[in-house]
Amino acid sequence: MITEWTTKLRYLPYKEWPKQQIVDIKQKISKSHWRLGYHIQPSTGLLNDPNGFSYFNGQWHLFYQSFPYGPVHGLKNWTHLTSDDLVKWQDHGPLLLPGDKQDSHGAYSGSAIPVEDKLFLMYTGNVRDKDWVRHPKQDGAWLDSQNKLKKIATPLIDEPKAGFTDHFRDPQILKHDGIYYCLIGARKKDDTGHVLVYQADHVTGPWQYKTELKFTNQPMGYMIECPNLVFVDGQPVLIFCPQGISQSVLDHKNIYPNAYVVGKDFDWENFQFIEPSIIQNLDDGFDVYATEALNAPDGRALIVSWVGLPDTTYPSDIEGWANCYSLVKELHLEDNQLYQLPVVENDKLIKKELTTSEITPQSKISINLDEGKRGQVYVKTNRNEELQIRLDAVNGKILVDRTNAGESFATDYGTKRESEVSKGSINVELYLDNTVFELFINGGQKVLTGRMFPQGQQFFVESENVQLQKFQLEKIY
Repeated sequence: MITEWTTKLRYLPYKEWPKQQIVDIKQKISKSHWRLGYHIQPSTGLLNDPNGFSYFNGQWHLFYQSFPYGPVHGLKNWTHLTSDDLVKWQDHGPLLLPGDKQDSHGAYSGSAIPVEDKLFLMYTGNVRDKDWVRHPKQDGAWLDSQNKLKKIATPLIDEPKAGFTDHFRDPQILKHDGIYYCLIGARKKDDTGHVLVYQADHVTGPWQYKTELKFTNQPMGYMIECPNLVFVDGQPVLIFCPQGISQSVLDHKNIYPNAYVVGKDFDWENFQFIEPSIIQNLDDGFDVYATEALNAPDGRALIVSWVGLPDTTYPSDIEGWANCYSLVKELHLEDNQLYQLPVVENDKLIKKELTTSEITPQSKISINLDEGKRGQVYVKTNRNEELQIRLDAVNGKILVDRTNAGESFATDYGTKRESEVSKGSINVELYLDNTVFELFINGGQKVLTGRMFPQGQQFFVESENVQLQKFQLEKIY
């Protein structure tokens, strides 16, 4: 396996890689006990931002940004997934491949929208010149009903707006009243983060700058990544990643946060949130980033998140793969508070109820704590590792501690996370999938997601002062 990832290796054209590289990674992965059962994971190498989440041609489509040759950020492609039910996904392999003049150094993040009988993809093309200066392009491609892809050779937006840096990426494409819009994350030359809005009469352009998205008067750090405007129960919600945001604006524990803001209404002419809420964390856990949102044709507002973080290494890196996605979640609003729950289709994963303390690596655990009580849940392994969940219905708090849950990683940002919820009884739905856990608290009022990497391969649950119901879940792999 490669021990030093030089820039030359990271950006080596795919055709120059020996086929043995993928073979070697797959062989190592086949011996892994850290792989997942029902979460999307890369077949090899790195998975990061979810892209192109859409419904087209009678199926759900999703792409994962991928570097297949190792667990590092390198020459990225979009790898194509399809699903009939948002639960079981078929991996069709890399589809949107880099290497043309408009994306010579990577096909970076973006989105998709159905247009007549095709799916239109809009993405950031990473282009570097001979001096390694970056020239970001916003590019397009068409996917037909046979899942055949054709890129558009000319960039849709050739360069950043004047006054902005080369950090100009992650277009989200939208349509309203017959006009196409795209939101693009950007960094101004004064090192402030913004969301720029472009518009066009046709998806292929010409695209013209319209305005900045107005959703707060507070400083949003030095860069906004992955802006997603979605409408939840009729209200606008912006989900985004404000890198460098001050702790006084948003209290966050991870290297970079994934945040959201809710508006009472939305002014499409001025691209302005009416009565925007405060900025809040989308997830109170350890490892959620780059969430992509979709207003689905069935009326639901859906999201899927990268369970991983930039500039972070994970124990599975030594096996040649890294990261996964969250379950697909449905959004609702109550009093400007975003609620997230796994889509109902996940119920089909339930195989049987478990009645002993031993559970399977793929499990769902329902935890109930009565009002005025305090309780604990311990997910343990046969190697004396444990994930601790402490519930406090007196003060409305939940603490998750992964300090001793397996291999240590990302410890600079702490090994504990806390969520505050309404006082009273507490209900938690814990989805465990070997090395990823997702906690949905009080009907999705708060969500806490993270990775852990135990050496033990047998799992047990112990608890104090709580009621438990445990279920074995099916694998999708």
